[in-house]
Amino acid sequence: MDENLAQIPGRIRELREILEISVMDMAADIGVPYETYSKYESGEQDIPISALYKIAGRLGTDTTVLLTGEDPRMDHASVCRRGKGVKIERYPGYEFSSLAYNFKGRVLEPLLVFLDPSKAPAPPVSHSGQEFNYVLEGCVKVTVGSREYALSEGDSIYFDARLPHSQHAAGGHAQFITIIQE
Repeated sequence: MDENLAQIPGRIRELREILEISVMDMAADIGVPYETYSKYESGEQDIPISALYKIAGRLGTDTTVLLTGEDPRMDHASVCRRGKGVKIERYPGYEFSSLAYNFKGRVLEPLLVFLDPSKAPAPPVSHSGQEFNYVLEGCVKVTVGSREYALSEGDSIYFDARLPHSQHAAGGHAQFITIIQE
């Protein structure tokens, strides 16, 4: 497991305790059951991106602080070199890397996503805002609400992220860029 990923629950717990927010209040504030939130902080359950944003907002910090332990530094432009994105989340079959983690006050979250076809697709998720996916490699089946879209290299989709949605590799592995605005 990536060392930064393993440290995220501890960073969250430490900030929550400094701010004197109870686990019960934190769970209620971000809209998840107490048991689920407790598993986030203990590291027993992976923290979805949407929950990470809510946690950072409630703690009054940037998601980069939770991910890396450091404040984002760039306010004009932020370059992310190949392979240097910060890993965020570990849904089965998904590998995410944040591509703009070092930009202060960002309102979009661009992520590089690798889909492993040998893993079962993750269940649909929904969150506030909008989402854009652009396929770099392979074929991605994107489900939005009750509709399924087959996307190939160079195809893209933009959708209302409040609708339940999921992506999975169709055939071999697939890689795409997703940009999330919450």
